[in-house]
Amino acid sequence: MFFSAAEGARAMAYQDHIIEMSQLVKSKAGPWSGIAPEAVARMRLQNRFKTGLEIARYTADIMRADMAAYDADPSKYTQSLGCWHGFIGQQKMISIKKHFGSTKGRYLYLSGWMVAALRSEFGPLPDQSMHEKTSVPALIEELYTFLRQADARELDILFRQIDAARAAGDTKTEEALIEEVDSFQTHVVPVIADIDAGFGNAEATYLLAKKMIEAGACALQIENQVSDEKQCGHQDGKVTVPHEDFLAKVRACRYAFLELGVENGIIVTRTDSLGAGLTKQIAVSNAPGDLGDQYNSFLDCEEVAPGDLANGDVVLNRNGELLRPKRLPSNLFQFRSGSGADRCVMDCIASLDNGADLLWIETEKPHVDQIASMMDRVREVYPTAKLVYNNSPSFNWTLNFRQQVYDAWKAAGKDVSAYDRAKLMSVDYDTTDLAVEADERIRTFQADGAKRAGIFHHLITLPTYHTAALSTDNLAREYFGAEGMLGYVKQVQRQEIRQGIACVKHQNMSGSDLGDEHKGYFGGEAALKAGGVHNTMNQFA
Repeated sequence: MFFSAAEGARAMAYQDHIIEMSQLVKSKAGPWSGIAPEAVARMRLQNRFKTGLEIARYTADIMRADMAAYDADPSKYTQSLGCWHGFIGQQKMISIKKHFGSTKGRYLYLSGWMVAALRSEFGPLPDQSMHEKTSVPALIEELYTFLRQADARELDILFRQIDAARAAGDTKTEEALIEEVDSFQTHVVPVIADIDAGFGNAEATYLLAKKMIEAGACALQIENQVSDEKQCGHQDGKVTVPHEDFLAKVRACRYAFLELGVENGIIVTRTDSLGAGLTKQIAVSNAPGDLGDQYNSFLDCEEVAPGDLANGDVVLNRNGELLRPKRLPSNLFQFRSGSGADRCVMDCIASLDNGADLLWIETEKPHVDQIASMMDRVREVYPTAKLVYNNSPSFNWTLNFRQQVYDAWKAAGKDVSAYDRAKLMSVDYDTTDLAVEADERIRTFQADGAKRAGIFHHLITLPTYHTAALSTDNLAREYFGAEGMLGYVKQVQRQEIRQGIACVKHQNMSGSDLGDEHKGYFGGEAALKAGGVHNTMNQFA
């Protein structure tokens, strides 16, 4: 049976590493006498993944297994949060392991919006593909650098406990700790990475996809907007491209995966057609009913006679009729109003026909029935079609769900005269029955969407952007106000200690103790270590 390098590293136990290294060191005789086999074994286990491609292959297998599990049982959906820095992603996975004991079904999402807003050398930018292409693969590499460091740190804690048990002659505890090492679950999880609209033509998409995969991405999310007119999915002015243009980029991503040996790589195709009323191009059509003809059939046209044509007019011949698409001063063509859902369904089926693994339908509100109404039609053709869904902070979740409950109650004949639909966000409604039911619908939205609308993966695109802003605002209000230093101690440090937040020991979190271990390996008794009795981090023991 074939094992990837990552799987092989997992299969090799702590003692096996020690035996192998002991034999190697012994074969080198004197020159390697200063090399401790157990130290090498520890360093190997702390650096399980040697390259980004190993990570991509390993995590692609995880996603494929999760997709199969979801097909069998839709309650087994997966989740992620968008992270804009390696430290944020690391702390998220440490917290997940602490609270739930396992990272299973939890991924990371890399948002192009957050890269543009937070990681561009130009400074904050809107989500319009203006940031540097290299910043996306650089963030993927950064995320995995921090996740691998989390592995190294957590294993270092176990190794120190093994040493302490060994020094105390506690063989039983030592054996139990070695078993923990052998069954250690890595913090390295799949990243779904946003490649926007490909940052150019299909060749540009291919080149960027390779960089992202080499950095460790097993899943690439690409959208059907025009590259040079790309907009955030929740803003106006979105412009889509004909299917052949988009599918060329989908194939470019697949070629990149295959070239790099990541045969299980996942492509997520996103359609923005629900909110995109414009196209820059009229599609090429070679036969009635082909993809180009279907795309053009949604254009807002008027029938014209040859004598009505003006200079420069563009016309379509459809079943012998001359149709003039409505062209805007921007030279863009508009689709018929209300055609968005039909175009989304067509986009999804075309993507699955051409190698997409997962779908993404960008909607203007979180409404399970709306999403399901489109996915039901897709699943008539592809019964196991699955969605990645954006639980976006661009939605006002409180207002949306209170209005959904209001509308449902009204349709059922229930008295809603005590509520003002336009003002349901008000704190005055927070304890009402309507608000309680709305909150319950929000709580179960992901499970309901997974069961009813084919949503395999739920993500929040920008959560850590908002949490960073909120926590900083709260700290600034207290620290620079009357509370002074107590504002920091009460809100931050005291909570870190009591909640067991790993980075309360920030020196340890940044790698100081790992460095001490390496100093001991390299320099022996002469090593000058930072973690001695006078290290103030000991106050947090």
